[in-house]
Amino acid sequence: MMFNFRKKKNDKLKVSFGKIKDVPADFEMIEKYFRNKDNSEAFQTLSDKTCDDLDFDDLFCFLDRTNSRIGQQYLYNRLRTISSSREETLRNEEIILRFKQDEVFRVKIQTELTQLNEFKAYYLPSLFQDEHISPPKYFFIFKLLSFISILLLVLLPFYPQIVIALIVVFVINLGIHFWNKKNLFKYLQSIPQLLRLNHIAASIHKDSQLSKINPDLIQSIKIINQVRNRMLFFQLEGKLQGDLAVIFWSTFELVKTFFLLEPILLFGVLKRLNTKRKEIEDVFAYVGEVDMLISVASLRNGCDTFCIPEIGNKETKIVAKEIYHPLIQNCVTNTISVVNKSVLLTGSNMSGKTTFIRSIGLNLITGLTINTCFAKAIMLPMIRIYSAIRISDDLLNNKSYYFEEVLTIKEMLEKSRNGKPSLFLLDEIFKGTNTVERIAGGKATLSYLSKNDNLVFVSTHDIELGDMLVDEFELYHFSEIIDEKSLHFDFKLKEGKLKNRNALKILEINDYPESVIREANEISKELDKHVEKVRSSLLD
Repeated sequence: MMFNFRKKKNDKLKVSFGKIKDVPADFEMIEKYFRNKDNSEAFQTLSDKTCDDLDFDDLFCFLDRTNSRIGQQYLYNRLRTISSSREETLRNEEIILRFKQDEVFRVKIQTELTQLNEFKAYYLPSLFQDEHISPPKYFFIFKLLSFISILLLVLLPFYPQIVIALIVVFVINLGIHFWNKKNLFKYLQSIPQLLRLNHIAASIHKDSQLSKINPDLIQSIKIINQVRNRMLFFQLEGKLQGDLAVIFWSTFELVKTFFLLEPILLFGVLKRLNTKRKEIEDVFAYVGEVDMLISVASLRNGCDTFCIPEIGNKETKIVAKEIYHPLIQNCVTNTISVVNKSVLLTGSNMSGKTTFIRSIGLNLITGLTINTCFAKAIMLPMIRIYSAIRISDDLLNNKSYYFEEVLTIKEMLEKSRNGKPSLFLLDEIFKGTNTVERIAGGKATLSYLSKNDNLVFVSTHDIELGDMLVDEFELYHFSEIIDEKSLHFDFKLKEGKLKNRNALKILEINDYPESVIREANEISKELDKHVEKVRSSLLD
């Protein structure tokens, strides 16, 4: 029976390799490790704004092929924090390749990791990130009452009359016992999982290649094992509540109550674990990284097209061959090459501008974090990423769309002059205001952002911006094909600025009144003449 169960489990692991999970992600729990972790030494921690703009949660669900809750939390943190060090990349690639090629080895490690896939495992970071419950000032009384209980039981056969004192002490202990239940329940989730985590880490670390991830981990494992016997009590507690018969549970509960085992052991364990936070986090991170590497191997196995990026530090260069958006099925690929120059995209709605900008941002994130990009080949700079794509009104704070946009871009302006090369992703800059001021403000802002080794990828409907920024930006566009009664997009990136405007033609296709179309075309021609005069005067 056990053999059949293991075989079914192994077969499931083999079949699921390379496939997207079919279970919903609990981001409140997945984010716990990231939200409480000190990532101040990272090259960059991605902001919530940038993550929202780039549909980060959807990206995570696509990338996540982990086997444990620990792996999920670790992968999420890795994707949100860009490391300044690339030293581990080569080592990790060797391990990822082994996971892809050696199915027996991979399944063996996966089997270990799946033991940490219970929901309870999400609470493990609390053992090294949260403040632990402190014992009450009168904690010494608990120990005294426990000693008195033992003493009274020893004396009872000789002095039967002390049974009354024994009952009184038991009633007091009963009150303390149930008072402590709320403290106990807080750690019944995490402490048994720590025992399991430590055991799995020790097992995985026996592999000579996997041990290179953290050669000193064995010391952390041994230090945690110093508290192992005390923690076994909480593991037993968890099993008693779920698996054993009521009679055994009741007997054990009576013993615990009589001798105040729960509060004495709980606060004793917490005191010791409080001094072992670093070791617990080391073990957590080790297991999380192993699971993450299997996830990357699975991701690559399931992708028709991916590549390992070439990361440069000298030039702000983005060269991508057949790059695509990983979340869009049958996504049209595009090729682009920019060196020390920003990019301005023009084109109509739905032509692909914003999707392309998001593709650049997402590939930067995955390339700089998990060394995987969705393209045939790509060169990326070591660069920080900021965005202003998805902006909305803040009605609760009485802020309009335009004001929110102004504040967001102001932060970008501040980042642009801090001496750290950055990539700024913008969609329809200043679209919340009138045409004249949108173009004027957009030109001045984009020129400012593109200085100091920064890169800007911006989309706009304002063709005039292309004329103004031609010396500072590479111009690209997306276009559509319009016949008599239909509109088609090829979603292909094309060099140069957009020459044809089709907005009024689209009105015509959608059966707007003839008089509306005629008047609109006449006004458009007059405005074009005016714009041309202004442009000529500026050039002169």
